[in-house]
Amino acid sequence: MKNIVHRYGHKRVTLVEGGVTRHRSIFNGLKAFMGDHTLGAGLQTPEVVIIHDAVRPFVNEETLLQVTNAARQYGAAGAVRPLVSTVIAPSSDGCLDHSLERAKHRASEMPQAFLFDVIYKAYLQCSDYDLDFGTECLHLALAYSKTRARLLEGPPDLWKVTYKRDLYTAEAIIKDRISKHLCIITNIKEEAVQIGFRLHEHLKSHVKNVKAISSSMCKTVQDVQNIHQGQCYNYVCINVKDCDLEESRKLMDLLQAAHVGAYYPSVVVSVHLAFPDQCGSDIQKQRKIRDLAKEAQKSDVFLYGLMINFSQEESQLEEGARQAAAIIAALITDRNPALIGQVMVV
Repeated sequence: MKNIVHRYGHKRVTLVEGGVTRHRSIFNGLKAFMGDHTLGAGLQTPEVVIIHDAVRPFVNEETLLQVTNAARQYGAAGAVRPLVSTVIAPSSDGCLDHSLERAKHRASEMPQAFLFDVIYKAYLQCSDYDLDFGTECLHLALAYSKTRARLLEGPPDLWKVTYKRDLYTAEAIIKDRISKHLCIITNIKEEAVQIGFRLHEHLKSHVKNVKAISSSMCKTVQDVQNIHQGQCYNYVCINVKDCDLEESRKLMDLLQAAHVGAYYPSVVVSVHLAFPDQCGSDIQKQRKIRDLAKEAQKSDVFLYGLMINFSQEESQLEEGARQAAAIIAALITDRNPALIGQVMVV
């Protein structure tokens, strides 16, 4: 965990060793705020504490703010969600005993927030049985601090990653979120501008936010960081010469220096224009892109190659750009490691 904190540059993190159960882990965290130097040092006792599960990785800032404000007012607050299945109680012989009316009940979710004094007092009074077998923090606040929690309707994203199949759903959600932004980088050469404009128009039907900028606006690490602040993890870099990687290589160096791939892998589609009068070696082109892709992958940047045959015929050029846009959209959505370094041709 210390390595993870260091790798991603977190500055305001204190690690506290967990316990053998959920409640004992939370209690360790609370005691760290009370000056237990064996658990954590130099922590200021907060007004409100938020308790959350790592198995609900998609909590948003608005939900955290809502439970915090409610905890300030009521002493405790938690997110809930409607039940999606009816809850039934079996009898000792395995038959139905009774069922709950689903409309009257809610599923308790996380995050939950508490005034520090409320939740700390509850943990000081709870029994070993509570610490070893309990699951509900809101119940402890009610039982031992006489605090009735405010229940807030949480968003659908609070579902738990519980089973292996849930990992695939989580991966799909992450891919969807980081595929909504795309930046097209092109130089001032006429051919590059023509392709860049057409790609921009066609990609707008595939990607939510598409921005096109000149390579002159992407020369420094600060330039890349400014683009990335808009949650952009996807880039299209247009190279005019069919085997020239100069523009793509510059972009790769800037992305690596800016540590853009620290949280999620970034995607770069290196677009190359092939002209009828050029006869470069296809093998040489693919080798250059493959070598650059291997280097880039070390910094969590996925590089794909895309060759567009440049035609003076308007309809052919437009069709090539349309096909290229569809391929680019598929690459940034799927983010398939098996295709890294491959060159696709339209």
